[in-house]
Order: sequence, then C-alpha cells, then structure tokens
Amino acid sequence: MAKLSKKRKAVADKFDAEKAYSVSEAMALVKEVNTTKFDASVDLHIRLGVDPRKADQAIRGTVTLPNGTGKDKKVLVLCTPDKEAEAKEAGANHVGLDEYIEKIQGGWTDVDVIIAMPQVMAKIGRIGRILGPRGLMPNPKSGTVTMNIGAAVKEVKSGKIAFRVDKYGIIHSSVGRVSFDANKLKENADELLTTLVKMKPSTAKGTYLKSVTIASTMSPGIKVDTKSIR
Repeated sequence: MAKLSKKRKAVADKFDAEKAYSVSEAMALVKEVNTTKFDASVDLHIRLGVDPRKADQAIRGTVTLPNGTGKDKKVLVLCTPDKEAEAKEAGANHVGLDEYIEKIQGGWTDVDVIIAMPQVMAKIGRIGRILGPRGLMPNPKSGTVTMNIGAAVKEVKSGKIAFRVDKYGIIHSSVGRVSFDANKLKENADELLTTLVKMKPSTAKGTYLKSVTIASTMSPGIKVDTKSIR
C-alpha cells in the first residue's frame, strides 16, 4: 500500500471519505482540503441513471453560473465580415472565418468556446473531426450556433457553461475556483444540479442522480448526499 505524504495525511484527517455531505458542507471542505499553490478549479462529477446511447437520454445543455467560472474563457467567433464588429465589441478573443479554419486544420485549438453563425456551418463541417473530440464543435443546443453573436459571446464571458453526459453516464463540470467563497461555490453547484434534475428524461428508470462528487484539482473527492439535492 502506498505511503501517504504529510500533506495527504493532513487532508485525510479533515473529512470522512465514506461519508456523504450536503453541498454546503462539501464546498466548505473542498476549500480546506485543497493543497495546490495555484487557484485550482472546483469540479462536480455527476453520475446519472441514464443510457447515453439513447438519443432522449443523451443529456446535454447549458447553464449560466450565477457567480461565473472564475476563468476568462477564450472565445473564437466564426462569422461573416458583417458580424465581426459585433463579436469584437462583445469581447470575443478571436474573430474571423477562413483563416481560423485553416489554423485549426493545422492543429491550432487554443480556445475554450467556438461560436458560429448558421450560414458558416457548412464550412466548419470539414473540421468537425478536429473540434468534436475536444468539445469545441458549435451546436445550436448549446447556443453556440446563432445569429445573435454579441449576446452569445457575453453569456460565455459571464459564466455560461455547456455540459454533456459522457459514454459512462457521467457529467464533469467546473463550478468555480477554490478562491471563491464557499457559498458562491454552492450557488453555482445548485444551479447546475437543479438544471440537471429538471432535465430528467421521462424514459430514465430507477435512480436518476446516482452519485455526486466534488473535488478541486489534485484533491480527493468529497461525496455529496444526493438526498439533500432538490
């Protein structure tokens, strides 16, 4: 059995790894057990009782976190020239079309979100195999394919995040940073969890919220009592 470091032992003494805590308790604990010197991300790992292979149970959507993510997301807008000024004014980091499609084909993907106009999706389709696996492909369901470019950019910059269940039925999502007040982390987590509960498919049988774990980067996971989630 691997020997625990002094830091890990100190962390292990602060909480019970087998106990399930309320969201409020877990958020207070995740700040205490963080050992990184940088402002670590606080993430939710939510296991749902769904079958992602079924179209109506492949949960995906967006939510705007009331306290933001704590990260200034890099946004690329792919649009026609008449929309470029609107995108730049809203705060997009990169704006253009053909030159960025070429850059992406060459291996460049240094952005967090890509927003596109419906009219340019045919061109973007040819880089779908690059963007898809990285979760960067614009999609109407996540609000990243739209004519309202300015509003879409502002939403992303203010804390709008996209989530999608993976093939194992789990959603992984950041809800802030360890520097956030515990109550602000709770509010962000509550917003995501409430949204997911409302999205429960009518065809999903049995327990919907199977497990919820909260963890910061490189910290142990803290179990959340799913019965405390409304």
